[in-house]
Amino acid sequence: MVQKKKDGAPKRRGRPRAYDPQAALARAAATFWKAGYAGTSLDDLSEATGMNRPSLYAAFGDKRDLYLKTLEHYREESRALAQQVLADNPPLRVFLKRFYDRALDLYFGDGPRGCYTIGTAATVAAVDDDVRRFLAEGVRGADAFLKRRIEKAKEEGEISRDADPAALAFIATATLHTLAVRSRAGLSRKELDALVDAAINVICGPKR
Repeated sequence: MVQKKKDGAPKRRGRPRAYDPQAALARAAATFWKAGYAGTSLDDLSEATGMNRPSLYAAFGDKRDLYLKTLEHYREESRALAQQVLADNPPLRVFLKRFYDRALDLYFGDGPRGCYTIGTAATVAAVDDDVRRFLAEGVRGADAFLKRRIEKAKEEGEISRDADPAALAFIATATLHTLAVRSRAGLSRKELDALVDAAINVICGPKR
């Protein structure tokens, strides 16, 4: 029986008071991450977030809207992690090692799941312009972030004067993406650590 207010109007059921949008987005992302966009239903998302369908719609919109919001949530968390490894202004070689280690920690966090964006958005981008735009912006953003760090290393004499920061940034970003795919494919952490070391030597030059 529906409880009624004193004025006779039925009491509306909204999202619970403990509702935390960031926690809900994280749980939704974990669900999409596991099954992919197409393989995730609204019932799956409702169960994962603890929110019924009306509450999900009210908070995030439809399934596509929610997915786009989880992508943005993941991107913001990734940016924060990248800034953390720069906090003490480490040399380029140290920064790259930390950068890739943090990525691999995330990619292996709940089994061999890889990168959320690469693992889910790459397929959705084929049929959704907004997701494709988001994916392209993410790639270009990573290129620009790494290019700035490599330019700084060049200015400080950490790498060769003849180094091309833009080209090395492409290699650095491509390494991040191949780690995402290879980790999801089940390659071992040991194999991927070796790939990281090889890529760092290409970008920074052999250890002196």
